[in-house]
Amino acid sequence: MAKKRDISTIAVIGAGSMGHGIAYVAILGGFKTVLSDLSDDLLENAQEKIRLDLQKGIEIGKITISDRDEALGRLTLEAKMDHAAQKADLVIEAVPEKIELKLSIFSRLDQVCEPHTVFASNTSGLSITEMAAATKRPNQFIGMHFFNPVHKMKLVEIIRGLETNDGTFAVAEAVSKKMGKETVEVKESPGFVTSRINALIGNEAFYMLQEGIASARDIDKAIKIGLNHPMGPFELVDLVGLDTRLSILDFLHQTLGEKFRPCPLLVKYVKACRLGKKTGKGVYEYPPEA
Repeated sequence: MAKKRDISTIAVIGAGSMGHGIAYVAILGGFKTVLSDLSDDLLENAQEKIRLDLQKGIEIGKITISDRDEALGRLTLEAKMDHAAQKADLVIEAVPEKIELKLSIFSRLDQVCEPHTVFASNTSGLSITEMAAATKRPNQFIGMHFFNPVHKMKLVEIIRGLETNDGTFAVAEAVSKKMGKETVEVKESPGFVTSRINALIGNEAFYMLQEGIASARDIDKAIKIGLNHPMGPFELVDLVGLDTRLSILDFLHQTLGEKFRPCPLLVKYVKACRLGKKTGKGVYEYPPEA
């Protein structure tokens, strides 16, 4: 791909918290967007969350009613991944952080997508090069790491794989900016920039909690007020998911060494299914959604 191309249609694979958030910023950015997941129920739930986020945008004056209606008109739901991705100019994968799952998805997408289609993974730390190797288009493969909640967080890390070309990088950068995001270019490395640092901070917070140095709320308060972080490490891990954080730490421990060994207390919480907001209980407890 010698030059940057215009992107009009985006397929987002995975309708969880990251997937529906990416779809939200895509439709507001003016892209026709197909959101895909395994079932109609998952997709309808994601669509309702997008509607609610758009409504909140109206209430705070960020968007107009016309903006909302036009954005929703650009959104399509599709349970069959092949159909969702078939005509897309850009496919953004946002499924759980399991390399085998991602490799399987990209191998399949490579067979059904148009030759010009660019592939992007929203992975927070897995190898872009390894995923790209599952396709016959490694030069058209890139990482686009969005942050949760997508509609509020401004950053997208853009990660080059070994064979990612400049045209593919230009596509990812241009799309991110149309979505209202700031970007940073990152050389592929385990955990990239943010996940690597966040993993260390969050893991150390669990060790401090395990050792009884301070309560979870006081640790969060200290980090927010003392270091000017918008969220404390426990608030953040409950939002991201303790299982997701443990998966990242396991990968970083395997690739980068002992300083990333997961805290036993984090492992214990995950075994107890205390996974954060999505299960109603993580480090903190959360009331059921109305």
